[in-house]
Amino acid sequence: MKDMAGVMRAFASGVDAATGAHLVLAGPAVEGVDDDPEGLEVWDETVELWRSLATPERERVQLVAVPMDDPQENALVVNALQTHAAVVVQKSLAEGFGLTVAEAMWKSRPVVASAVGGIADQIVNGESGLLLDDPRDLGRMGELVSSVLASPAEAARLGANARRRVAERFLPDRQLVQYAELVERLLAADPA
Repeated sequence: MKDMAGVMRAFASGVDAATGAHLVLAGPAVEGVDDDPEGLEVWDETVELWRSLATPERERVQLVAVPMDDPQENALVVNALQTHAAVVVQKSLAEGFGLTVAEAMWKSRPVVASAVGGIADQIVNGESGLLLDDPRDLGRMGELVSSVLASPAEAARLGANARRRVAERFLPDRQLVQYAELVERLLAADPA
């Protein structure tokens, strides 16, 4: 559902090599994920698609299997990738709350993502990230990523707004405050 193949196709065909951009397509090392029975098949398909790319495109795409056996190592790798990314892409076909999206937003990274599930609640399009209305529209995905890469000032604005949005809406302490406010309202409304 993360559509790794779609991300690779959108990048290879829609992001001009003249930008100097590279795609780091990262996911969990499949042997370390017990609850994804299709993981190995998806990984194999992704590798096969990568091999089928023309050499210039293939040289701009790196496949990374993030280790899962050491949670600290995993967190450090993901943190490094997100922190140094010019743009973070989450082109899911379906998604709940996008943890990858929230993590990248917290790191002030511009995010381009599908307007599906919880992601559509996390990102305000054009303000705290860019949303792709149709997650299967690879041409539009390439355009959105290219637009962020072409404008460092816009990337910085989106990243700053993204961090602010996470701080205001998605941190655990903010959620505790919201729960407390809800309890106060419920108690105030109770005539007993």
